[in-house]
Amino acid sequence: MADTKTSSPPRTSAPDLEILGDQVTLHPSGYIEPPERPHDGEKERNLVEHMARFRSSPLEFLREVSLHVSGTGWRAYDHFIGQPIFYPGFSENMTAAVMSTPILQKRITELAEKRIEIEELEGLLNRDDPLYHTKRSQRKSAIEHSLQELSEKLTSDMICKMESRPFIRGAYYLCTQLLTRAYHQGAMWIRRSFGDDALYTTLVQSYIDTLLQGGYNFECFIEGGRSRTGKLLPPKFGILSFILDSILSGRVKDTIICPVSTQYDKVIETEGYVGELLGIPKKKENLADFLSASSVLSLKLGRVDVRFHEPWSLRDFILQQQARSSGVPKTLDFESINVPSVRQKLLRTLGYKVLSDINAVSVVMPTALVGTVLLTLRGRGVGKSELIRRVEWISERVRNKGGRVAHFAGATTSAVVERALEVLGKDLVGRVDGLAEETYYAVDRFQLSFYRNMTIHLFISEALVSASMYMNVKRGGGKVHQNISYEELRNQVQFLSQLFRGEFIYPTEGLAVNLDNTLHDLEVDNIIELDRDPEGKILNIGISDHERSVGRENYDFYCFLIWPFIEAFWLGAVSLMGFTPPPNKPDDVWLEVKKAHDGSQLLGKTLYHQGDLSYFEAVNKETLKNAYQRFEDEGIVIVSKSKITKVQPRARLAPEWTPNRSPETGMIMAEGKLWDFIEKIAKSRREGKNRRDGATVSTRVLRLADELGQRLFAEGSGMIGMSEEDKKELLRREKRRQSLTARAHL
Repeated sequence: MADTKTSSPPRTSAPDLEILGDQVTLHPSGYIEPPERPHDGEKERNLVEHMARFRSSPLEFLREVSLHVSGTGWRAYDHFIGQPIFYPGFSENMTAAVMSTPILQKRITELAEKRIEIEELEGLLNRDDPLYHTKRSQRKSAIEHSLQELSEKLTSDMICKMESRPFIRGAYYLCTQLLTRAYHQGAMWIRRSFGDDALYTTLVQSYIDTLLQGGYNFECFIEGGRSRTGKLLPPKFGILSFILDSILSGRVKDTIICPVSTQYDKVIETEGYVGELLGIPKKKENLADFLSASSVLSLKLGRVDVRFHEPWSLRDFILQQQARSSGVPKTLDFESINVPSVRQKLLRTLGYKVLSDINAVSVVMPTALVGTVLLTLRGRGVGKSELIRRVEWISERVRNKGGRVAHFAGATTSAVVERALEVLGKDLVGRVDGLAEETYYAVDRFQLSFYRNMTIHLFISEALVSASMYMNVKRGGGKVHQNISYEELRNQVQFLSQLFRGEFIYPTEGLAVNLDNTLHDLEVDNIIELDRDPEGKILNIGISDHERSVGRENYDFYCFLIWPFIEAFWLGAVSLMGFTPPPNKPDDVWLEVKKAHDGSQLLGKTLYHQGDLSYFEAVNKETLKNAYQRFEDEGIVIVSKSKITKVQPRARLAPEWTPNRSPETGMIMAEGKLWDFIEKIAKSRREGKNRRDGATVSTRVLRLADELGQRLFAEGSGMIGMSEEDKKELLRREKRRQSLTARAHL
């Protein structure tokens, strides 16, 4: 993003005849030629070069709609890679193919047989009846026929409808222009939860099998929803599980996976996301709000950047994973790989590999660079020259880490920063006028954190190391007192990496290799200095003299990236102290999980305004939910989920993690496993003026957590005991958790 010679201005006219190889294309009048691209070695191009806007050119907009509907030129979608689609009868053919799959027919037969057995037990079919076998056969045929009809209806409701090419063209164009959705046209729709519906599960598997066997291309969103925080969400394994089962069962020989990254200069929903993350219920979409929101069409939202990772074979991936534990097999060992624990581990590895590949090709947008700078500075604001300098520094770090920074045809860094500020707008970034230099500051830090989180995956290793070093750095004193031993650093890094393993995607080489590589990179950047023994083994780590001379700006940058997450997990752990049953309650008492989450947010908001919490982002609903999930994975919290959907999930502390109360005062005592766990998180927290006395959780914080917890118990959220069925389900889930527990790695 350094100052370079700008490219020549794009031409605004083009020949009517375009000759490309052996293809001759006649363009309609009004066609605008794409601008020439500089030969910079980047394999990228604009997916959309020209789109008329209704506000600025309504007639041109309507003309383009007609071109899409009529299928003029490239809009016809006649020549595409993949199997034939968009023809009359496509849906009927697809439905017939799904219905004829052996696994679906086998499932229908099994379900019909089970129903017959139930009716026999209920006395609806009498074995002593002379016509028993005839009636049984007739009844089974009737049940199978009903299941066939139900399956056909469910298939019709689920599959992609690709009958009308003109509709798809017009709907797609209007979708991009008017923010509407073309339901069912080119999209498959499945239930959010399958429950115990064996037929529907098999039906979805049959549809996936049919698509893969037929060589159809289809896309799925591995995160399962839109990220409210700006970083990738943990993978959802539903569709991946079906795809993996297609391969492991032998029904499909192979499938090719192509991870895709989509980055935005500005996300229009961030304001709504903030409300949701603060606990405000999501408002239902309706037509009136859609029509009243037409002003968004005039907003400056910047650009969208789409990148594709090199596709890879799922079969080869499975073979590679299998080879790590059992040598290099010539064929898939279906017997060993279909063991539930092995299959689950393979599925998780697959999901995180896809996310890792998405991160590898994602592009850091200018708005993300500016947002990151504004949220990683100690001061209230930053001058324009300093903002440009820090953007250039981060851009260089991104490239050194193998990441990509969006470029703008040779525009200077100053121009790119100005454009990013314009896109972010005054609601996110403010400017102070009347000063010696243009000075900018973060107006809405919560919304800006969405853009900062777009870069954190590139620096997560450095951030964890810096936060671990901070244990000694915040002690103050001389340089020697702030150094940390290698073993102490390694232990804290391992603790934090395990704590955040549901938040971030780490390099795959393992803790020891990643830690050594990170320390080496930080040493090369002159941020830290390493004290080694004669054999080259690292003994101690400290901040370099050069880094101290520049005010620790680079070291602090890495700390500022991770501190909000450390605060959130610390807050979540402190809120668990409120799970301690009151003196007048038995130990086997449960709290509703949702009310517990709401209570932790209320605790966080209170602590922030009282000065005991440095970052308001720590009350982020999604991050706190992830924290509670990690606490459950570690066995700190026991969660009971009833099969009855109307019954809310309930939670309580595991007995060995439950704090004791003072026999004299009845107050929670600052001791035990949970207290030690909170202390270890707090070692890497940002030091605040209210915490310089060295107390991790002050008396008032502990008292407040206890008061909020007792309020939940008093409101009736606390429930004593559980049904025998729920106890069995809880025991099953606990055994599964223990069997799947694996060590996290940095």
